[in-house]
Amino acid sequence: MAHYMIKGGTSLVGEVEIAGAKNAALPIIAASVMTNETVIIDNVPDVSDIRALLDAIRSIGAYVEKINRHSFKINGSAINRQTAVDNEYVRKIRGSYYLIGALLGKYRLATVALPGGCDIGLRPIDQHLKGFRALGADVRFVPPGMARAEAERLVGSHIYMDVVSVGATCNIMLASSMAEGLTIIENAAKEPHVVDLANFLNSMGARIKGAGTDVIRINGVDRLHGTEYSIIPDQIEAGTFMMAAAATKGDVTIRNVIPKHLESISAKLLEVGCQISEEDDAVRVAAAKRLGRTTVKTLPYPGFPTDMQPQMTVLLGLSNGTSIVTESIFESRFKYTDELTKMGAQIRVEGNTAIIEGVDSYSAAYVKAPDLRAGAALVIAAMAAEGFSEISDIHYIERGYEDFTEKLKKLGAQIDRVETENDKRNFKFRVS
Repeated sequence: MAHYMIKGGTSLVGEVEIAGAKNAALPIIAASVMTNETVIIDNVPDVSDIRALLDAIRSIGAYVEKINRHSFKINGSAINRQTAVDNEYVRKIRGSYYLIGALLGKYRLATVALPGGCDIGLRPIDQHLKGFRALGADVRFVPPGMARAEAERLVGSHIYMDVVSVGATCNIMLASSMAEGLTIIENAAKEPHVVDLANFLNSMGARIKGAGTDVIRINGVDRLHGTEYSIIPDQIEAGTFMMAAAATKGDVTIRNVIPKHLESISAKLLEVGCQISEEDDAVRVAAAKRLGRTTVKTLPYPGFPTDMQPQMTVLLGLSNGTSIVTESIFESRFKYTDELTKMGAQIRVEGNTAIIEGVDSYSAAYVKAPDLRAGAALVIAAMAAEGFSEISDIHYIERGYEDFTEKLKKLGAQIDRVETENDKRNFKFRVS
């Protein structure tokens, strides 16, 4: 089993290029099978979640051609509508549920394995099902662990989301793009990847207005056509490198980003004392001294993202004073704090709030990545700590970060992906 070995204590310095957004690529790949014409998608991140979804659409008959590492040609004309989407990979990724909306919209029938992903708390799909049923679909669960949605007709409807849900907003948008008449989604999610999916669908001939606001209007069309499209940069990967620069007292320019998508992250880094400068497609983060305290509450976009909460907590654990982080999206997203305390962090969790007493430094330790974003946060902590740390269960991290160790190495980090005891010894000998 592969681990990360890290020797901390080195400031990250240099430039890093951000990949395409995983959270946009997943629904866009699902949407690509809604036309019988060829779709070309560029800036696709090369991460395990994406590879699993591409394998899933291949398994039901879609033609998938890899043009290069980040570009794919997809044609869904040969899909068998009766085929269930189920393999060992698709059950491991949360984004598999987008195939329910896509296949229901195109074929009026979808049978898809219920998704997995990170264990960060309850993530029900009740709002997805509410939307499908409002459009006229019959939705039920069938063994073994499958969701089946079927409709003779899909008819536009007025749907009010009980909670703001990115996944449900995208899924209802997918299904309603080929429904009859007008669908209105109220209390819709406003995240950049929701907007990216709407733009992609519109480039295929869909009629979607209001994406990026809390009211989205979709006029259904009879058919969608082929397109070429480039996915937006990954907001969370960019934010992770911003936090890594700050935690290691580094100076890093993060390129291929949309600075507006990072405003909530930049604002908090400015509050604690980082230096931030922006270009058209880049953000520079520098921190030459120990940073200060702040309070953070995760909220739907444009609020502070839940996917950046663990990275921010790691940074605040090294800051001067008492900080408070409140998690309002997922109820079990502080599991990683047990691992962080092994490195000397002083964190007390009370319900959905973490009270953080800043320490001067972290200590190297053996820790386990409990999920994708917490795993990346522990890498940041290890880079800021003195000595050799080891991180296991890195398959979570590799679900969402492309070339993570290689990018960190280019910034000066002493990190390697190791599989054997000999690999570990070689790494220690090389960097000592």
